[in-house]
Amino acid sequence: MSVIERQIQVTWPLRVFFTEDVFTPTNLTLRDALADVAPRKALVILEESLAQALPELEPRIEKYFSAHAASLKLVRPPLPVCGGERAKNSISIVTDILSHLDRHHIDRHSYLIAIGGGALLDVAGFAAATAHRGVRHVRIPTTTLSQADSGIGVKNGINAFGKKNFIGTFAPPFAVINDFNLLATLEPQDKRTGYVEAVKVACIRDAAFFNELERDAEKLISFEPAAMKHLIRRCAELHLDHITDGGDPFEMGSARPLDFGHWAAHKLEQLSHFQISHGDAVAIGIALDVIYSRDTGLLAAPACERILKLLERLGFKLFADELLNTDHADQLTILSGLEEFREHLGGELTITLLNEIGRGIEVHEMDSKKIVEAIHELRAREK
Repeated sequence: MSVIERQIQVTWPLRVFFTEDVFTPTNLTLRDALADVAPRKALVILEESLAQALPELEPRIEKYFSAHAASLKLVRPPLPVCGGERAKNSISIVTDILSHLDRHHIDRHSYLIAIGGGALLDVAGFAAATAHRGVRHVRIPTTTLSQADSGIGVKNGINAFGKKNFIGTFAPPFAVINDFNLLATLEPQDKRTGYVEAVKVACIRDAAFFNELERDAEKLISFEPAAMKHLIRRCAELHLDHITDGGDPFEMGSARPLDFGHWAAHKLEQLSHFQISHGDAVAIGIALDVIYSRDTGLLAAPACERILKLLERLGFKLFADELLNTDHADQLTILSGLEEFREHLGGELTITLLNEIGRGIEVHEMDSKKIVEAIHELRAREK
């Protein structure tokens, strides 16, 4: 046997811009991020619910591109696309986006700009990554969750076969532009949903940030702008640090530290037919794994209680009836989330738990009896 082997190294810039009123013609953030060589073509897709809440947004987008016509060419009016899990549950929306990319000759040096929440960004990113094997994708997240977490990363995907993100790609966006003013139309429950990802990343990476979240909890639940901006920026920064410095940005191994609390959360979303939002499901998943960490001797009881209380102060419920759903063998269905989580990456099961606030620890097995006990503790806590 003989073999020829070489190492391939690719550098991916990952840029997150923070601005306000991105589509004001005098704001050059978008123009300068895109127009390295002018003019560049762009297809803009816009989440329907946002277009309805901000009817002036679509003409503002068109006016922006008209003002910068020497640098940017909008190939058609913004394309309305549904958001939320409905967008991720059907391949037809991806196909529709791809058809427009083809029709308007969007090539690898053109842009697909997606404006919306995390689910829409996932779908658009998947379409961008597969058209011509990769066109330039720009994300403009419009929810707290997507500005702080899901819009920052390198994952794109849709749901299939009853599993979350079964079909997808790893493809860093060309740019992410966070416009804080686009959060203004969110309902209160949608504004706070991104807070849980800040709690998550603080728990596993930054004890000082966790202390800040505790300190600012009252400001956050009243949606005080400065506190929200700080949370979003720091959360985004910590996610970027992990993606770029964690050594495994495309998840070639078996560990997903940034998915702390997510093995149960993803299954819980499925069990509720996505009636439980991702943020609410992650809050429950974190609470479950925090109690499990305490009960297995990894995490001190006072630290566990601090985390649970912070989640509750931020407005999250820590129990859902779906946690008690059973299968044909009378086993809790939520437990099958462990195998689905393992299978998504392959290799051995790797779950991030907590050793202390600010420091995660990886384990490769979970005691189902202790998981059940943690679930019942959460149930009792809700009463």
